[in-house]
Formats: sequence, structure tokens, C-alpha cells
Amino acid sequence: MSQKKSRGGAAAREDADELSRSPLQAVLLADSFTLKFRPITLERPKVLLPLVNVPMIDYTLSWLETEGVEEVFVFCCAHAQQVKEHLEEAGWTGKPAAREMAVMAVESHDAISAGDALRVMYGRGLINGDFVLISGDTISNMSLKEVLQEHKDRRKKDPLAVMTMIIKHSKPSILTHQTRLGNDEIVMALASETKELLYYEDRADGSHLCVTIDKDILANNPTLQLHNNMEDCYIDICSPDVLSLFTDNFDYQHLRRHFVKGLLVDDIMGYKIYTHEIHSSYAARIDNFRSYDAVSKDIIQRWTYPMVPDVLSFGNCHEMKLHRQGIYKASDVTLSHSAQIGANSVIGNATSIGEQCKISNSVIGEGCSIGKNVLIHGSYIWDNVIIEDGCKVSNSLVCDDVHLRAGAIVEPGCILSFKIKVRKNVVVPAYSKVSLLDKPSNEDSDEELEYADTNSGVTDSAPFSSTRSNADHPTILSEDDDLGASETGTSGVLGYIWASGDTGNLEEWRQSIAPIPKEKLQELQHAVSVDGDVGSEEDLNNRPFEADRDNDSEINVIEDDDYTKFEKEVEETFQRAVDGVHQDNLILEINALRLSYSLQHADCAGAVFYSIMRAALVAAQSTNDSLLKSTADALTKWKDLLRNYTKTVDEEMEILLKFEEMCQEITKEFSPLFSKILPYLYDKEIVSEDAILRWAEEKENADELDKIFVKQSDVFIQWLKEAEEEDEDDEEEE
Repeated sequence: MSQKKSRGGAAAREDADELSRSPLQAVLLADSFTLKFRPITLERPKVLLPLVNVPMIDYTLSWLETEGVEEVFVFCCAHAQQVKEHLEEAGWTGKPAAREMAVMAVESHDAISAGDALRVMYGRGLINGDFVLISGDTISNMSLKEVLQEHKDRRKKDPLAVMTMIIKHSKPSILTHQTRLGNDEIVMALASETKELLYYEDRADGSHLCVTIDKDILANNPTLQLHNNMEDCYIDICSPDVLSLFTDNFDYQHLRRHFVKGLLVDDIMGYKIYTHEIHSSYAARIDNFRSYDAVSKDIIQRWTYPMVPDVLSFGNCHEMKLHRQGIYKASDVTLSHSAQIGANSVIGNATSIGEQCKISNSVIGEGCSIGKNVLIHGSYIWDNVIIEDGCKVSNSLVCDDVHLRAGAIVEPGCILSFKIKVRKNVVVPAYSKVSLLDKPSNEDSDEELEYADTNSGVTDSAPFSSTRSNADHPTILSEDDDLGASETGTSGVLGYIWASGDTGNLEEWRQSIAPIPKEKLQELQHAVSVDGDVGSEEDLNNRPFEADRDNDSEINVIEDDDYTKFEKEVEETFQRAVDGVHQDNLILEINALRLSYSLQHADCAGAVFYSIMRAALVAAQSTNDSLLKSTADALTKWKDLLRNYTKTVDEEMEILLKFEEMCQEITKEFSPLFSKILPYLYDKEIVSEDAILRWAEEKENADELDKIFVKQSDVFIQWLKEAEEEDEDDEEEE
């Protein structure tokens, strides 16, 4: 735990007294109160699901400890015994002297919502002052110091300021109305100066294009910020009043839909909620399978540092070592010489990988046995999984102790729960969810617990399968089927196939590990282009915001630095293409981003070029030669993507200007290589002779500082000029 620095004088003594009276506490909710990770969470609580081979809750607790939290109360409901056992095994509880942060489990089987959990906490009388409210599926590396001080100072001036919510920028897709985490678009109205939250609405259905804000809000706040580009991190700094408010209002169940929105419309008590936006640090909640995939990739790519595999170590977790291209391997891994491990992959301890295997953008757990000629891409294989020869697994999640017989194929978006067995040459269709447990008979709402009697096993009804063999014949299993049989086309998967509605999500592609299908993207893009009788892309670019149309309103919408945010989102989108998204889908997503920001093709050219060069930098070692090689490889691979956005000389110029900017400010590692990379851009027809010569001409009257890279490339530029003059002479002779 980091020590607090004294500031001297009476103020320091006052702060010291306050700290001694009220240690920094946190309430960690170890239940999700949703159905989104079913059927897996019927057998294991969500907070114990492995995230890059580490249970989710360990990331949350590690961050809280790093930020100086002294007491954490872990609220357990479903699978409480599993959570308590893990806390002890990982060393969070049971050894008071081992850690500076005290962790205590609070168990209750009567709570069915977050609101109930906080009412129990109030009844136990454990919270003594301001506290951090967080769920055990949240990953962050942000500093709490600033927001805690903001909250404390605000409370001194206004006791009605009961909560500060952490938010960050994350513009939703114009096509899906979801963020990259698969979360629904949220509309927030904030007071421009104080950042007080005035309005909060999640647009789950995406059908309402207009936002209705109460006239009193507009009257009392002539200038406010209206955002649909913010992500709620679900990290809150709360006063003890929050607990009493839940106790006084038993209809408060959901933290946002009930509590936050309830306070915002309550004009009698006058309680206030404020926001704190983070910029350079990381915070994300794993709410669904798409966010599980996105956050896993962020961890592997070290956006969450120090919450990364080679730094974190808990309980029985084995040490991981980082290698080139974002590959992490434990020490005891058996890897065939002919096996290929691609970028952004993790291989767990005691795992063996056979000949001619290809693994890319995937996480492999501990104790796995992978046979020969196996292809695994964009997938998450948990512990003790057996995958026999010739299997293929794409963009799916495979839980502990699953067994895939030889030649089995798992198509994108599949979830194979614990101990599932797939027969030889069987194809598990895309988006299938398979479990040994049948759907519980009680109809749970989206806010109820994922209770299950894990000792009951499979019910008496016969298991069934909707899988198919390589011959595409549907199969139905009986209890007499022998899983050891090898007859192709007469066997499938022993287990229950869960329908989409059983997990509360009718459109599986929205929150799946798998990339959004190309056909669906095209369908959504067509719907956007014709929505509201907009006939062309240019019309869509010029569509005004609703706030702009309302001339009677005094609202003034504050615009952010849109291009910087656009560039960041393009980089995130490009990274998904590196992870396996098809290039055509990538173009569709970038075009959708361009439309949502109302930018031009030239802006896309610069942003895409930046993303490619950043990827090359990550892939390279520390030498200039390796950086030059990785850059050449990246430009060769993605040249067609760049050409899609460089139809004119102006757009080619944008690439050159962006390259200059990167060399001078952002990625100075490229600076000494500018003159070597420029001819490569020309040879690959990414930038033309006209663009290069025009760029050099425009620099003639510039300051010396702006001529650095023109001078560095002088030999190549002169060669182009001479070649151009020779061409002109040849034309005159003809």
C-alpha cells in the first residue's frame, strides 16, 4: 500500500485524523446479477472466470491494493463458497500479515440484485466513510488519488454530493450503437464546469434517435455537455449516504437504471452525482463475451500495465515470460519445433502443442494437450483441455476439461462449457452454447442471480445436439451413445444446446467473441444510409444533431477533439483486424467511424497509416534494422487497405504529413528511417511521385525545423525530379 504524504500544518493534522478514523474502504460485488455469461456461470461465478489465465477478481483486488485501499468487503451470493475458497488460496484472506490490504468476504443468499447487496452492507455496519464501489469483473490501472481528492473536496462544500462516477471516452459504432466492449450506447448530460451528471440514459434498443431532456435542466444549465461517446466504467466513489439511500428505497435494484436515474429525477432530496473522466489510464468492465474478448486483447497488448501476465502473480499461478510480438509463455511448455505461435498469444504452464499447429491471437490455459495440425485463432482455451489432431477452433471460448476429438471444428462465436466432449469430425455451428446443465426451470430476470445446484448434474431428460458432421447431417444423441466411437456423421456433442433467449441475448453476434459477420455489417450500413430518408453518404455526413435543430433551446453542446478520438478508435479497430477480422469488414467499420465523426477520406488515410506504423513498431525489436523490416512487412500486408483511402494526391499527402508528425512527436523511433521508408511507400504505390514532389515543394519556404525530413530524403527526391524531367524530354521528342 502506498503511503500518504503529509502536507504539514493544521490541514495535515486534520487529514491524518480523518484517515485514522476512516481507512479507505471498498465494496466489491462478486456477483454480476445478470445472465450474460450463462451457461458457464451456472457452475462457476463470473468473477472467478479466467481472464488471460488469471481470475477476474484478482485483477480488481490487485488494483485496489495498488491504489492504497485498506479494507475490501467482497460481497458474495451465488457460488459464495467458491469465491471464499479462492480468496484464501490466492492469499487475499487467511493470512493477515501477508498483505497490507485486509480482504473480508460478506456472504448473503437473500440478495438478488446490487441494491440488495448494498442494503445488506448497510445493515452490517461495516462502512465508516467514503468508499470505492466496484464489481469484481472490472480491470483498471487508473490512479484513485485525484478522484478521491475531488470527491472529498466536493463533499466538504456540498454534503449532497454523494457519488462520483468514473467515465471515459468510447464512441459507439454508428452501425451497432455499441462500443467496442459490446456495451449499449449511453447518453449523458454533464454540467460544463462542475461535471455534475444531469441526465443518464442507456439506449439498449437503439431505436430512439432523439434525446428528451427536462426543461428545468436546460433552464438551470444554459451551457451543458451532451455526450453519446462516453463509457461508464462502473467504478464509483461513494459517500456512506449511498448505502442509506438504498436502504430507504427498496425499489432501487440496479445501480444505474434505478439508483442513478432515481436520484437525477428526485428534485426533493437534492442529492447530486458527479463524474470524473479518465484519459490516459485504463478502466473497463467485462459485461459480456465481446468485452471479455476486447479486454483480454488489451491486457495482452499491455494497455492495462502493470495488470499484465508477466507482472501479476497470485496463489498457484505460474510465472509468465513476455517474448517478441506480444507472445507470453510459461516456463513449462512443450512446444513442437514445427508449431507456430502467432502474435498476441498466451500459452499456459504444463501445456503441450503438437507438430504443425498454428495458434494466433489466442489464450491457452494450463495443462492443455493440443495434438498435430490444430488451428486455433482468436479463441480462449481454458485449463486441462484436450484438442486432438486436425481440429479447428475459431473465435470461441472453450472451458475447463473440454475434449475435442480428432477433426472436430468449432465455428466462430461458440461457448463450450465445462467437460463438454465433441466427437470426431463434428462441426459445432457458429454461436452455439453447449453445457452439461440444462436451462434452469425458473424464469430469471436480467437482474437476478445465476443460482444453480451444481451437484445435480444433468437432468433426467435426454441430452441432445444440433451439431453437424463434416457431411452437414444433423445429429441427435441418445444416452446410450458411446463418446469413444469414431464413426463419422453419426455422433455429435453430449450436452444441452442453449437457445439465444436462454442467455438473455437474442442477437448473439452483438455480444459475441466472434467478429461481426460481414453480411450483418453490410445490412447495418445499408440501414444507416437510408435511415431518415438520407439518400447518400454525403447527406449522412451533414446530418445535424438534434440539439442543433432545436433553435428554441439554449443548450450549447461542447465538441471534443474529434480527430484524436477518431484516430484512436481506428487504431483499436485496426488491431481487431490484426487479430483476425477480415479486411473487408475492417473497411466497413472504418467507414462507419468516418461517418459518425463526419470526416473525410484523407482523415482515414492518416489514421490508418498511423495504425499500421504503430503495429510495426510494436512488432519490432529495439534495432533500426528490425524496425525497418517490420515496417516493410506491415506496409506490404496492408497496402491494399491504405490504397482504399488514397484515391487522390491530397489523400496521399495526408500520409506524408502524418508520417512527419509521427517522426517528430509521437513515434520518434521512425525519425532516422524516414528517408528509407519513403522510397518503400513509393515502390508499393501507396504514395505517388506527384504527392512526394508536391510535399517537398510546399516545404521550400518553411522553417528549417519543418524541412528536416525533406533534407533527409533529398537524394530520393532529386532522383524523382530527374526521372520526371527525362519523361518530359521523351514526350517532347515524340
